[in-house]
This record gives sequence, structure tokens and C-alpha cells, in this order.
Amino acid sequence: MVSTKKIVLLGAGNMGGAMLAGWLKSGIDGSSILILDPKVSDSMAGLAAEHGVQIAAASPAGMTAEIIFLAVKPQVMDAALPSVKTLVGPDTVIVSIAAGKMLSFIESHLGTGAFVRAMPNTPAMVGRGVTGAFANPAVSAAQKAAVHDLLKVSGPVEWVSSETDIDSVTALSGSGPAYVFYLVECMAEAGRKLGLPADLAMRLARETVSGAGELLHQSPEDASQLRINVTSPGGTTAAALSVLMAEDGMQPLFDAAIAAARKRAQELAN
Repeated sequence: MVSTKKIVLLGAGNMGGAMLAGWLKSGIDGSSILILDPKVSDSMAGLAAEHGVQIAAASPAGMTAEIIFLAVKPQVMDAALPSVKTLVGPDTVIVSIAAGKMLSFIESHLGTGAFVRAMPNTPAMVGRGVTGAFANPAVSAAQKAAVHDLLKVSGPVEWVSSETDIDSVTALSGSGPAYVFYLVECMAEAGRKLGLPADLAMRLARETVSGAGELLHQSPEDASQLRINVTSPGGTTAAALSVLMAEDGMQPLFDAAIAAARKRAQELAN
């Protein structure tokens, strides 16, 4: 007899664990989830035990999955994919969140079928992420809706029409949190150089960026209008923006940085 598990999660690290926590918080029955991971952390094992989530080091015999989430690092996909092949049935949809790995690469291991390539980001760990996703033509409307519901527990989901767009999504929002964290570091260091104690400068920079992010989240106005709102003509903010918005200011730096991230995502596909 073949049994069916609604969700199989291959890899329960930071991102996989964040998705699992979101699913359980949203009310998904833990008994419908299987984690495939030979080295689950103590905290993840505790969460799984609390909610009746099954953990296994290898795919159980005689089981298929409705949805398989591939949440392992791109570098170990080659070794990891064979472990889920027996779980793939004719109605299975496979969702990969591995940066750079094309669906053709996954198909070479698992065969043709319904595949989604998705790119969440680390704020998913606190329910404030955003995910870009692409579904191949084999994904049915019902499968796409089911995947959307699972992805949206950690934040908004934006679907793109071309798989190549996922590399751009990876460069912009997938890697984007690191750019914001580095902005905090740079602001704090600038404050330190102006004479503020380093710890105070860091607290001020950290709270400024997180507060501005929350204002952006809650406000109906777009980012440019919020910037205008806080910029008095001839004031201190205008003086700083004259540097940041100069021809050699932040925009060309971000253009180059995000292009470099996309290039690396494309290289990871090979």
C-alpha cells in the first residue's frame, strides 16, 4: 500500500525551519509533514515533536508526496535530490528554493513534472519575508494555489512569468536583507567617525533602519514620497541626499552590486 504525505521538507536549516514554523503557526497539521534531514537541530527536533511532525534521514518506503520542498543549499543538491525521487508521484509538485539551480537541473535528477522555483528571503524567519516564484507549465492551477498558500505564511508572494527572472529576484530580494544590514553597519561607522560611541552609533542606526522599514510597511505612500516627506529644502537630510543621490552615489553602486549578485546566481546554475 502506498501512503501519501501532504508536505515533504528536504532540509530543515534556517530557511526550511522558518517555513516549517510558519506552516505550523498557520494551523497546518504537523502529522501531514515529513522532514527529510539526517542532522536536524535540537530546536527543530523539539518543534517537530511538539506538533507531531515526522523526521526521517531517508525517504520511507511506499510513500508519495503531494508537495516536496527542496530547502537544501545549492552546493548539495546533486547529492540530496536522489533521496526524494521515490516520493515523486504523478500528482506531486516540487518546489525548489535553491539559488541558481535551474528547473532543468532538478528535472535531470527527478524527471519531468510539475515544478516551482521560489526565492524567499531571511525575514521569513520572523514572518516578514517576500518570495518570488515561477511555475512551469505542468503546474496546475490547484497546485499553484496550494504552493502559494504555503509560501505566503512568511510574507507576500510575487509570481514571475519567466524562470530567468528568478535570478533577478534572488539578486534583489533574496540577497537584499544583507544589503540593508550592511547599510546599518555603514551608518553606525559614519556616526562613530563623527565622535559618537560605537555602541550608541550602532543602536541609533539599527533603530533608524528598522523603524523606517516599519513606516514603509505601514504607509500607503511609496518610498520616494516618504523620502520627500522627511526632506526639508536646504536642511540636513537634503545635504546628505545630495551626496547619496549624486551621479556617483548609491544608485550606480546598487546597480553594480545587484548585477553582480544576479551573475553569481547564473553561475550557480552550472
